[in-house]
Amino acid sequence: MGTGAITAYIDVAQIALYAFWVFFAGLIYYLHREDKREGYPLESDRSPNVNVRGFPDIPKPKTFRLRDGRIVMAPNFRVSKQVLGGTASANHLGAPLTPTGDPMQAAIGPGSYADRADLVDTTVDGAPRIVPLRAAPGFGVVDRDPDPRGLPVVGLDNQVGGTVTDVWVDRAEAVFRYLEVEVAGAPAGTPHVLLPINFTRISRRRVKVRSILASQFAGVPTTAEPDKVTLLEEDKIMGYYGGGTLYAIPDRQEPLL
Repeated sequence: MGTGAITAYIDVAQIALYAFWVFFAGLIYYLHREDKREGYPLESDRSPNVNVRGFPDIPKPKTFRLRDGRIVMAPNFRVSKQVLGGTASANHLGAPLTPTGDPMQAAIGPGSYADRADLVDTTVDGAPRIVPLRAAPGFGVVDRDPDPRGLPVVGLDNQVGGTVTDVWVDRAEAVFRYLEVEVAGAPAGTPHVLLPINFTRISRRRVKVRSILASQFAGVPTTAEPDKVTLLEEDKIMGYYGGGTLYAIPDRQEPLL
């Protein structure tokens, strides 16, 4: 027998290889089970009474202590309160949903959003993370960049949908996240709406938005507080502008060719 051989058919290298295979299989099993702490059991199109758990099964609940002092359990089997405004486009499982009513408010397709916590995200110091510049001393727009405050916001139809009144900054990342817009024609005292920076093209004369029409700015979800935005509100706002990329005008739902 050669060096390292235990018998004529087994050696140390072979045992190490088998041990690695067993370890790797166990790692895959563990990771696949852990990724079921959120989103499971799945809902079935066949019946609301069917819960899809898969293999391996959902792990036992674990307690997580968050930085802000809250304690959450995962999995928690919480049922989302979202109401999807759509019906199946065909009579088979997994058929895509067709919006019913206002497609911009249907929360399906590109307009879908996660049912996140209705809480304000905070910095390491516990202060609100995303706030307007009026509530963020020490932050501002550099001189070499165009200041969007006071500029008109132009929609897909090249009509003015509102005016920028402020810029919201992420104090943790030191980047601008939203523009605050006063909707054109809105009654006095109407809450302003937020416009995500990544949906804009800012020049020195105007702010261009291609995802929605000027008239659709009035339907943007608003925030409960004028100087704060919660995680859930952020997702709803993003979902509205995202939905506009497909549902803002009927032509966007048609084939390109």
